[in-house]
Order: sequence, then C-alpha cells, then structure tokens
Amino acid sequence: MFLYKVTDEKTIPTDLKSISDRGRFFGFIGFEESGEVIEALGLSGKTITEHFDNKSVAYENREGYDLISLNILSHKSPLTRINRVCIYLGKNIKLFFCSDADAVVKMIYPAGDIAGIGYCRLLTVFFERLVAQDPAVLERIEHETDTLENALITSKKRNCVNDIISLRKKLMALKKYYEQLLDVLDELQENENKLLDGDSLRRFNIYSRKVERLHQSVLHLRENVTQVREAYQAEVDISLNNIMKIFTVITAIFLPLTLIVGWYGMNLQMPEFSWPFGYPMVIGLCIVVVVFCLIYFKKHKWF
Repeated sequence: MFLYKVTDEKTIPTDLKSISDRGRFFGFIGFEESGEVIEALGLSGKTITEHFDNKSVAYENREGYDLISLNILSHKSPLTRINRVCIYLGKNIKLFFCSDADAVVKMIYPAGDIAGIGYCRLLTVFFERLVAQDPAVLERIEHETDTLENALITSKKRNCVNDIISLRKKLMALKKYYEQLLDVLDELQENENKLLDGDSLRRFNIYSRKVERLHQSVLHLRENVTQVREAYQAEVDISLNNIMKIFTVITAIFLPLTLIVGWYGMNLQMPEFSWPFGYPMVIGLCIVVVVFCLIYFKKHKWF
C-alpha cells in the first residue's frame, strides 16, 4: 500500500490514520488491502469490488465521485492483461486499487520521484503512460505484417494461416481496448462532478486525440492484414488451379489412349490381330497421340 498526502505542493507519505478532510490524498492499494482502505474512508466497497472484477474498461459517474476501471495490457502480447486497476476519483482524493500496486507505481514514477508529478497531473500522467509504448507495439505489428507479405510474394512461406490469425487477434484486442478507452475519455471530459481542473481537461483532450490516432492506426493495420489474407488466399487458389491444370492435361492425354485400349480390348476378331505389325502399330499410334497432345497443349499454353 502506498498512501501520500499533498499539502502546500509537498508530497509526503502518510497512512490511513493520518487521512483527514484537510489536504489532498492519493494512493496505490493492492486489492488484497482494499478492504481496510474502503472501511477507513467510508467508501462503497461493493461498487469498487464490482468494478475491479469487471474484465473490460468502464466508467461510472456517482454522486460526488467517479469510478474508472481498466486493464493494463502487456506490450509483448496485447491479448494478455497484466494488471487490473480501479480508480476512485473524489474531490480531494485519488485512489488506485490495483492487482499489482508496485507495477502501477513504477509505471507512473519510473524514476522513483513521487513528488515529481503533482496531484492534479497524476491522473493524466497515468493515462499517458498506459499507451506510451503502444506506438512501438503497432510498429512491430506493422513490421510483422510487411515481413509476412514479402514472404508470400517471394514464396518463402507457404502456410501463413497461423500468423494471420495471430495478427488479427492482437489487432482486435487493441481495437476493442482503444474504443473502450475513448469512451472513458469522453465521459471524463464531461466532468459532471467538476473533479478535473481546466489544465487536466486540456491534457485529456490532447490524450484523447492521441488514442484516436492509435485507434486509426489499428484499423489501418487490420486492413493490411486483410489484404495479406486475400493475397494468401489468391496464392492458394493459384496453386490449386495449377494442380488442377496438371491433372486436366494428364486426363486429356490419357483419354484417347483409354479409347484405343477399350477399342482393342473388345472381344471381337479384328483384322489387325493376324497382322504381324499390328501390335507395334498400336504402340506407335499411342506414341503419336501423346506427342500430338503435348504439342497441342504447349502451343495453347495449357502448361
């Protein structure tokens, strides 16, 4: 548990016993310690628990305070949730209930300087750090997509189904996350409880445009992956057509040979049976038919 009191622009560590109505407070509480804090501050424990247990990004406006719940996604795999955070935003208090409080503190204060970020900027900095590495993640996905497309063009990779599905899942997770985040930002900027000052609203407006750009980038990447999938499907269709063409040519060559075999396989007495050159003649006829078919198909570019 990390609790701090802000007085005269000074940030000092504090505890639950020292929290009073005077001054401003913020803290980062592990969810296993949340019961003690909720009871000491007289907060609605059931509401916070419901928000914390929710799997998606959500915003709720209550009388005198706001509740924001969201996920911190892994930058290595956007499908993985590595931390769950429920933010209690009151008039003079900001509490972050986290599944991993240490990780959230390190994310907001990478240099360890708690006093370096003022109380008013705390919430905006938290949201900014949420997507600070996302441009690099999207750039990596774009590189994977380009590499996959080049492999298809040069025929270095034949089976791309698993790669395409993996990319689509990553982008779908990011798309859903950004859409939910934009909804929360819209609600925050409404500022119904007047909990945010003008500077915070301005910062959230800038941040909202940044998230919108990330969302548009995800949509663009999804279109690229769709094009790669279509190119892969076209490659599969071309390969299948080539195979069918080969079988068609083979069938066309053996069709007249089958006719000849069927003709001389009839249980009838034919003049050629008594002719000394009958058997070689049939062999020669088959060879002529095969050569003629090959020349004809080659001239018409069937293979």
